[in-house]
Amino acid sequence: MSRVLVVGGTSGIGLEVARTCAGRGDDVVLTSRDALRADAVAKEVGARGLAVDLARPLEIAAALADVGRVDHLVIAGVSRDDNKVTEYDIDAALRLVTLKLVGYTEVVHALRTRLHDGSAIVLFGGQAKERPYPGATTVATVNAGVRGLMNSLAVELAPVRVNVVHPGVVGDSPYWQAKPEKVLAALRTETPTGRLATMADVVDAVDFLLRNQSVNAVELTVDGGWLLG
Repeated sequence: MSRVLVVGGTSGIGLEVARTCAGRGDDVVLTSRDALRADAVAKEVGARGLAVDLARPLEIAAALADVGRVDHLVIAGVSRDDNKVTEYDIDAALRLVTLKLVGYTEVVHALRTRLHDGSAIVLFGGQAKERPYPGATTVATVNAGVRGLMNSLAVELAPVRVNVVHPGVVGDSPYWQAKPEKVLAALRTETPTGRLATMADVVDAVDFLLRNQSVNAVELTVDGGWLLG
């Protein structure tokens, strides 16, 4: 049994990671910005819930103070940001940069003494870094930054392994399920496999990165070859 901490584990892919790990008997701690939601979801999946706000990094260490030894750390917390350089929202940009770069780093910093030589970390990026769209100014930037963070952590924390998963369009995720079917259909035609990635596909990729002891400092894309479309 592994102790698994899923930061951002109460919705979407993060929730599916937490549910999968708890279902096979791992000791799972999951987090949300909201303490009540964290507790409610944790009870549902058989985990422990904590309130952690990645956008408030000065509070992260105290929020994680009661977490003991960590075998597997998944930082899946994300925020949707529609930001164009022509109509630049500085406050929104600062929040996302803080959440995904400073917040991710502070989680690792706060837990560094509770990681061990066999621990593994998976960070979440995204394909906007390779295929930006109007409004992806900050999203594309921070997802590219996650690569540098991965490399830095892998060197500094060695032999702890650090990898990144970059989901593409995840068709059954809450975000994409809210899109019109014609949008999803068009995206399928652009994907060589003819199907969109699923949350189960991403969870499987995360599990592989956590468990394969020879995979380190790797960016794993889960998009069905969408970038080739």
